[in-house]
Amino acid sequence: MYILRTILGALLWCSVLLNLIWAQKELRRDETYPPPELLEALRPVHDKCVAKTGVTEEAIKEFSDGEIHEDEPLKCYMYCVFEETDVLHEDGEVHLEKLLDSLPNSMHNIALHMGKKCLYPKGDTKCERAFWLHRCWKESDPKHYFLI
Repeated sequence: MYILRTILGALLWCSVLLNLIWAQKELRRDETYPPPELLEALRPVHDKCVAKTGVTEEAIKEFSDGEIHEDEPLKCYMYCVFEETDVLHEDGEVHLEKLLDSLPNSMHNIALHMGKKCLYPKGDTKCERAFWLHRCWKESDPKHYFLI
């Protein structure tokens, strides 16, 4: 009887943990998130960077709402968005404080939590470092991460 209760207890805990993990991965997409005013303001940036890099809408959507995947035009699209939103240091590296300041106040806590492990991007090119940041943010908080 003791062994049966132990096994059932372990199964219950596994179920609870799996539900918690799944809930964290469920995307937050509703009428207020991502902030519609931010998406609208960034639409011209999106369009310009798509034209400049040749990335497909499918690649952007898959990275944003699906699986992380490597795609060279996507990596450079990510850098282009940083460039066009003027959140770069003079040396071309992402200025994280400027990036945070450019977000709506409603996103500050989300962005701080998402970015706390993503402070030192790696990669040989500016596009690879931009991709590293986005991948890190998505892995840190897949529920709230989105790519315009």
